[in-house]
Amino acid sequence: MKMKDIENRKDIESLVNSFYDKVKQNPIIDKFFTPEQGFSFERHIPIMCDFWETILLHQQKYSGSPVAKHFEVDRKIKIDKTHFDEWVSLFFSSVDEAFQGEVAEEAKKRASLMSQLMLYKVEYSRDHNLLM
Repeated sequence: MKMKDIENRKDIESLVNSFYDKVKQNPIIDKFFTPEQGFSFERHIPIMCDFWETILLHQQKYSGSPVAKHFEVDRKIKIDKTHFDEWVSLFFSSVDEAFQGEVAEEAKKRASLMSQLMLYKVEYSRDHNLLM
């Protein structure tokens, strides 16, 4: 049976929730997503739904600074390539389990590119003492 593509906010919410269900169970990256780190799924998930809706469905819902957030996290627990690779793997798995099509492929492409860029920015900022 052919799966549907990502088409609307409900699909984005399904994807994001599936992804964070995996994150909660993942021993490599779950440490970044704890109350001890000041993290709240209740606050974060709607923001990420807005983020992905903006990226994939071209609905201007998200306004924020993901780079600054990752700098903040990196000050508490260093983020490295292993963490970003695991994030991408979980995201790809979440997409592939439920969706198929042009937007689904774009989601994976964007996630991969964003993780590479974020890793570069975090490492560069750390190496040059630029973390804010």
